[in-house]
Amino acid sequence: MNKPHMAYFENDDVLHLSISDDPENRSVELSPDITVEFNDKGELIGIEILNASAFIRDSILESVQAKMLRFPEVQTV
Repeated sequence: MNKPHMAYFENDDVLHLSISDDPENRSVELSPDITVEFNDKGELIGIEILNASAFIRDSILESVQAKMLRFPEVQTV
């Protein structure tokens, strides 16, 4: 098994997560900014996220908001 790694291309704001060094056989667009890559066995080998900084920021905000909804006694300043 290959060691997973991550690469961020700042100029393009692209985050690429690789979990295998196998060659890509096909890819599937999950949303306009997220593509998953598969090898010839149909195994997931990578994920590419366009506009990565906005995606990560929004994901973190959604997680925080969800946690805040579970804790109504916590007050924001």
